Amino acid sequence: MSMRTLIMLIVAVPALIVGGAMAFGVAIPVPEWGRDYVLRFLLAPDAEPLNLPVIEGPDDPDRPLIVIDAGHGGRDPGSIGGGDGSNRVLEKDIVLALSLALRDELLEGGGIRVALTRDDDTIVTLAQRPEIARQLEADLFLSIHADSAGGNSAVAGASIYTLSTEASSEAAARFAERENAADALNGITIEGQSAEVSAILVELSQQRTQDDATEFASLLEREGQGAIRFHPQTRRSAELAVLRAPDVPGVLFESGFVTNQGDRSRLTTEEGRAEYASVLARAIRVYFARRADQ
Repeated sequence: MSMRTLIMLIVAVPALIVGGAMAFGVAIPVPEWGRDYVLRFLLAPDAEPLNLPVIEGPDDPDRPLIVIDAGHGGRDPGSIGGGDGSNRVLEKDIVLALSLALRDELLEGGGIRVALTRDDDTIVTLAQRPEIARQLEADLFLSIHADSAGGNSAVAGASIYTLSTEASSEAAARFAERENAADALNGITIEGQSAEVSAILVELSQQRTQDDATEFASLLEREGQGAIRFHPQTRRSAELAVLRAPDVPGVLFESGFVTNQGDRSRLTTEEGRAEYASVLARAIRVYFARRADQ
């Protein structure tokens, strides 16, 4: 049963009982204020104040705003590839460099405002990432990550995730479980959160928001064809905490696998990152152009 339905029942059932009793002339004692009849509702806690990032780009609030989220950071390295020594690469470094390249690409083209959840090697909690987008009233949220296939170095290619209460595959479910556990694994405790609140947030997600996220994911796939390497299962969905903003379309872009030499080479060079940034920027511009025409 949904929370909305439960609240309606809580309100409607007593009213029906009272109305029926009055129709048959039955007196119902009315309790005194403040005595034993308080109803409690589970509501999401107020968001903690955030140090919101600077918005770069045009000084015009009517221009579209995208929040770019570089995954992991600080003591949370994310996926690790390349073995030991000088070949070792960390997901947090790769996605930050890619996020900065995308920011520069968008600012150079003009017309779009840009904010980053992090622009250095700091950690941002999972709850704060989409909340930053919400408090900035962003028009789009893009979270950038890089995956790991463990010992299977042959797995390669980018993939695109949207929010869903049911994972599109076992691999998507494992990825969501790993990403959603990032805070706990890195010793971060978030007070006041619960599974019930998370479920409500997902349920209250507007259908239009999810439709917009799906459209942007399609544009990413379209613009990337022939330009970047995609995983055979390009489009995926999972219950990812970082995409749970109910009023900001959000997509998670998995840029590739740090455990694959080819992906790793493209993601760790300026030329390779430029190719990714160009694809992402084109998709973003087409998406905002379509929104402007509606």
